[in-house]
Amino acid sequence: MENFIFLNPTKLIFGKGQLEQLKNEVPNHGRKILLVYGGGSIKRSGLYDQVIETLKEINCEIFELPGVEPNPRISTARKGVEICKQEGIEFLLAVGGGSVIDCTKLIAAGAKYDGDAWDLVTKKVIAEDALPFGTVLTLAATGSEMNSGSVITNWETKEKYGWGSPATFPKFSILDPVNTYTVPRNQTVYGIVDMMSHTLEHYFHLEENTDFQDRMCESLLLTVMETGPKLLSDLENYEYRATILYCGTMALNGILNMGYRGDWATHNLEHAVSAVYDIPHGGGLAILFPNWMRHNLDVKPERFKQLAVRVFGVDPEGKSAEEAGLEGIQKLRDFWNSIGAPSRLADYQIDDSQIELMADKAMVNGEYGNFKNLNREDTVAIYRASL
Repeated sequence: MENFIFLNPTKLIFGKGQLEQLKNEVPNHGRKILLVYGGGSIKRSGLYDQVIETLKEINCEIFELPGVEPNPRISTARKGVEICKQEGIEFLLAVGGGSVIDCTKLIAAGAKYDGDAWDLVTKKVIAEDALPFGTVLTLAATGSEMNSGSVITNWETKEKYGWGSPATFPKFSILDPVNTYTVPRNQTVYGIVDMMSHTLEHYFHLEENTDFQDRMCESLLLTVMETGPKLLSDLENYEYRATILYCGTMALNGILNMGYRGDWATHNLEHAVSAVYDIPHGGGLAILFPNWMRHNLDVKPERFKQLAVRVFGVDPEGKSAEEAGLEGIQKLRDFWNSIGAPSRLADYQIDDSQIELMADKAMVNGEYGNFKNLNREDTVAIYRASL
């Protein structure tokens, strides 16, 4: 285990009816508000009206930025930055899923930066300040509600990158499982895959003496695999929604990976695919992760065996670590298939015509991955195995 310092300043407000906490939290930061949201689902569900009514009760002046995309784009963030600067916005409120929150993080940081917000995404500069912002979460998936990371797409240049700053933690996040009732089945599946993938990215590392962290990761995976299918059969079950919502937050708020760095190559691979094809992030991860695992099984076979035995119930008797690991990888694929996740790039009508372009995008900063550094040959091999 490496030395580490842990800090997560986000206040997590969890449970039914917690939207009322806006009245206590927002005035601490300002009353000139930019409300950021997506394609209109919060209006159909009635959440938009509840948020507006609550903000008006505390005399907020409200500006709006609707239309944040599922893979949030720099063009939308730039619009938000312009509103913040022109109107003197004091506080941003993201109402939606991870994409809305990711876009809000860039707007908050971009509003405090004199140059183009894309500079922050490409890490030309690191954001040193940001407007304060909070979130009202509507989708269990990314964990963006309790971390400082963000992923932004530049559709014009076909680039998609993760970035972050200590300045871009939400001040608070309100998680009411009821607000996730209207998430459709396919998006619920993508969220399950996403939070499991975050946990698996943590799990594949090279540090020793991480027994407790390993058990936390394994517990989260087991809980999601037990609860996920129940939720998909009963989409408005409060207990199931609450469990999955909490798991999504815990998977990427820094608690699982104290003392080590996970791999994160699969996310890089997926970002390159969705930069070119604009597919759902969770769908891309479901396709790529088992193939990344097979490609890297030889790096540390005992790690794969441990996952297979503890999480997927593989009987190790008479099997090598590689054999047990492969069985575990197949059981992961089988589980994701069983809940309706895609398994091949062909499921999104993606063929081999853009593999070299996707590899270019994945390799833009050179070799990547902390469990194993992947080169271009590795990258192309994983994409081809995923076709």
